[in-house]
This record gives sequence, C-alpha cells and structure tokens, in this order.
Amino acid sequence: MNTPADDPVYALCNSQDLVDGGRAVSFDVVYAGQTCRAFAIRYQGQPHAYLNRCAHVAMEMDWQPDQFFDDSGRWLLCATHGAVYDPDTGACRGGPCRGGLVKIELVEHDGVVHWRSQYHLKPLEF
Repeated sequence: MNTPADDPVYALCNSQDLVDGGRAVSFDVVYAGQTCRAFAIRYQGQPHAYLNRCAHVAMEMDWQPDQFFDDSGRWLLCATHGAVYDPDTGACRGGPCRGGLVKIELVEHDGVVHWRSQYHLKPLEF
C-alpha cells in the first residue's frame, strides 16, 4: 500500500530563499486536475506551503507578487477580501472564510525545500 512518505518529492527552492515572515516562493501545481499557483513561506523557522487560493472565494491572495504576510509578519492575508490565516496551519482566523487553505506538505533537508505530491496534487509535467 502506498503511504504519504512514498509520494514523490520535488525540489522547490534553497532553504535560504525562505525567510521568516518574508517573501514567498511561488510555484505551479496541478490540483484536482487544474493548474494552480501555490506558495511556500517560512514561519517560526519552519517552511509551509499552500495553494494560492483564498478559502472565501477561489482567488489568488498575494497583495504584491509573493507577498502574503501582513505588516506584522504574523498572519497570511488575502489582499482581496481580508481573510486572515495562520501561517503554520492555514486555518482561517478572521474575515470571510469558508474553511482553511489547502496545505501542501514540504520536506526540508540538505539546504533544499521540497514539496510532496499527493493523489490530488501533482507537478505540471505529470
């Protein structure tokens, strides 16, 4: 039986490219058969990634390219509707939300951040 640890991983960026509360690294994925933007950030030392799709309305969230954090560096913010999300879980914490962000599993080792594919999440060339 295939376990999540058996799912392939794909190099995303160097670890140093993700700075706590800083700019995201964007990338494309195929999610449930559709090409979607995704983004990776670092929060409290750990990398996290999500589809770039607000849970309120399926629109991209960044207010400037690769900018998702609010001014405090504490929350992810949807620029269009003001929905606020936890950077480490993707859970909605305020504003108009219908659930949380779609999380993408990351693995970090040897100075490189990788994202893990899943049954509904594949690389573009799949």
